[in-house]
Amino acid sequence: MTAADRDDKPDADAKEPRAVPLSRGLSTKLLLLTVLFVMLAEILIFMPSVANFRLSWLQERLATAAAVGLVLIDSEPDTLSGAMQDDVLMAIGARAIAVRDEGASQLLVVSEMPAVIDEHIDLRAATPVAAMRDALDTLVFGGQRMLRAYGPVAESDKEFEIIIPDAALRQAMLIFARNIAILSLIISLITASLVFYAISRIMIRPIRAMTQAMLSFAEAPEDPSRVIRPGGRDDEIGVAERQLAEMQSELQRTLAERRHLADLGLAVSKINHDMRNMLTSAQLVSDRLRGVQDETVQRLAPKLVRALDRAISYSQGVLSYGRTQEAAPSRSVVRLRALVEEVFELVDLGAPPNTELLNAVEDGFEVDADADQLFRVLANLARNSVQAMAGTGQPDIVVRRLTMSAAREGSVAQIIVEDTGPGLPKKARENLFAAFRGSTRSGGTGLGLAIASELVRAHGGSLDLIESRGGRTAFQLTIPDQPVRLDEARGKLRRPA
Repeated sequence: MTAADRDDKPDADAKEPRAVPLSRGLSTKLLLLTVLFVMLAEILIFMPSVANFRLSWLQERLATAAAVGLVLIDSEPDTLSGAMQDDVLMAIGARAIAVRDEGASQLLVVSEMPAVIDEHIDLRAATPVAAMRDALDTLVFGGQRMLRAYGPVAESDKEFEIIIPDAALRQAMLIFARNIAILSLIISLITASLVFYAISRIMIRPIRAMTQAMLSFAEAPEDPSRVIRPGGRDDEIGVAERQLAEMQSELQRTLAERRHLADLGLAVSKINHDMRNMLTSAQLVSDRLRGVQDETVQRLAPKLVRALDRAISYSQGVLSYGRTQEAAPSRSVVRLRALVEEVFELVDLGAPPNTELLNAVEDGFEVDADADQLFRVLANLARNSVQAMAGTGQPDIVVRRLTMSAAREGSVAQIIVEDTGPGLPKKARENLFAAFRGSTRSGGTGLGLAIASELVRAHGGSLDLIESRGGRTAFQLTIPDQPVRLDEARGKLRRPA
């Protein structure tokens, strides 16, 4: 990599700014957008206002001309001298005044008749669109035009008209437009300030506080003081604050559980090696026991060997939960009743007195499963049941019975593990298969049910609590048979005997 490439490469260690600059903040954007929208609204109001101002200006001039015209109509001809006529027209700003009565037109006052009239304006028939178009035309291109404005005045039956240059009109319209623009800007600033203040108090400040809380929590997620404290609002902001606080608290619990798992894995890894050595030594001793010619030893030695084999296998994969995945099940057809007997022989050693272990599985019942993994599942459930029944009361009075039964529906095997214990507490039911949270007894880790559920799911089945109350707690394992691939089945059928 050349020096130029290193210079062009962005700094990987550069971090995002922890605080948003004022120029890119929501407050500045909100203020600018509010000013812009108010100005757009004022522009929409501006054109009708200017058009109305233009028509009103012309109507005022026409009304003044009409008043003068009525006086001249009722007076003798040549009443006004030329100088006086010029003064009247100058006061109005017009060049000529005329009246139309019963179809006949009469020129009342004139100073200088223009050669060309640029625009004829009928003040009676001015539509809003035409008025706005003409007003814009006067503002942009006016100033040197001659206008003829006509129409009735008040309730008079006569129609008056004036000929007037548009220079004064355009000047008045420009002044009016300037005043409207200044007033619009003032209104937009006041409106934007009020809207900004209201929205800032209602939304921006809480959002900014939530942003700071998230940044602070990201710096030290293990610190409980960094969790946001929701306010008492009942709107969307309040809901967001409460949800954020709940997510942060849940994340803290998850991080604590992960640290617990990491510590557990570290501790177990330290003893795993020595444990395997001790179990291997015990296995060698148990192999020698097979040579002892004693009926009891010969009956118990194979079971001891199988138990040691499982213990060695467990110690080799003891770090599987939370660090690696469980091995995929090696499925075969398993006689369930015999497997349940092995489970009962294991748990019977630690069962309280007068504990009844009832194997209600039929002799010919078979399950398509991994024998070792199914043994672990049933052993975990049986051990939990025996431990739950151990504290139910006096041994001679309280019934302690662990029952395992099975049934089949088509290609699905259902195994029921039922005990007469006191039932699961509410907290255990809510977090039943969660490690370190779903323990059924005080001081437990909850790993047994979590591992059992994971193993059953690996078989494509499910582990469910179907009942839990004082005197009866029942779990159900649902394990479907492996689906048969048609191509393999057809190949076996075609294979010669």
